[in-house]
Order: sequence, then C-alpha cells, then structure tokens
Amino acid sequence: MSFRKIVVTSFLAAAFALSALAQGSTSTSTTTQTFLFPPVGLGSTETAQVNVVNIASASSGGTAASCTGTVSFANSAGAVIGKAATFTVGTGQIVSVPLPFGTSGFAGTHGEFVATVTHTVTRPSPAPCALVFSLETFATATGETHVVLTNSASDGPVGNGGFGR
Repeated sequence: MSFRKIVVTSFLAAAFALSALAQGSTSTSTTTQTFLFPPVGLGSTETAQVNVVNIASASSGGTAASCTGTVSFANSAGAVIGKAATFTVGTGQIVSVPLPFGTSGFAGTHGEFVATVTHTVTRPSPAPCALVFSLETFATATGETHVVLTNSASDGPVGNGGFGR
C-alpha cells in the first residue's frame, strides 16, 4: 500500500471515529445539590426568609436561563417546618420564601432552625443556571434586617460555580 493510501485511510478512520464520539449519548441524568445554612435563631417578632436568584444569562444558542429547586426549613429536632417551597427562576429573577415566627411551630419566644436550598440539575441541559442565595431575618412589623447569610460569592454561584451545570 502506498504512503498516500495509508494517509488517506488513516484520515478517514480518524474522521469516522471523531464523528462517532461527537454523536455522544442521548441519555440524561438528574442530580440534586444541597446547601444547608448554619443554624439560626428566630425571635417571636421576626420573619426568616430565603432569597434565590439566577444570575446566568441565556446560552449563546439563545436558550433561556433556568434553575429549579426547593427551599425548606427544619427545626432544632430536624423536623421539617411546613412543606418545601419549589422554585423556578430565569435570568435575574428572585424568589423569596418566608418563614414567619407565627407559622414556625416554635414554643415560647425563640426557636432555632436550619434552612436548606436544594437545586435540581439535569444533564445535559441547554438551560444555563447560576444560583446565588441568601438567608435573612428581619423584624416582621418594620422590615428592619437583623441577619444576612449568603452562599460565598468568591466560590461562585451554585450551578456554574463549584458544583453545577
């Protein structure tokens, strides 16, 4: 076989192999990523609130950004307070999930809780997602903020940052 035939045959074989690899798998997988805020106290005159925003832009192909997940609260015994609130947020959209003291089930004038943000990721997905979120407590009557906790902006948002799409 001539050198030219070997080169052409090798080139064609490599092209077919690359096109087969480019086809890839069409299967999808769904995973859940969870962020737990540290325990926070809530007084009888306060409301706690988790705020979630998607800071991703639409993809270069024009697919709108979208993130889905849940926000939930648990008391100091680990029991879920109420039921988890689901969210879907597009670019720049903010969803807020409040926990007023009056609906917390806490006895007395103070209780401890943990807030959880759960993000559902389906791969492959053309929809960009980059979640940034915070937990705040504020005076129910006046809106005066008492505490703000966030996921670390230096680590990047959940989604395209440390663990995401």
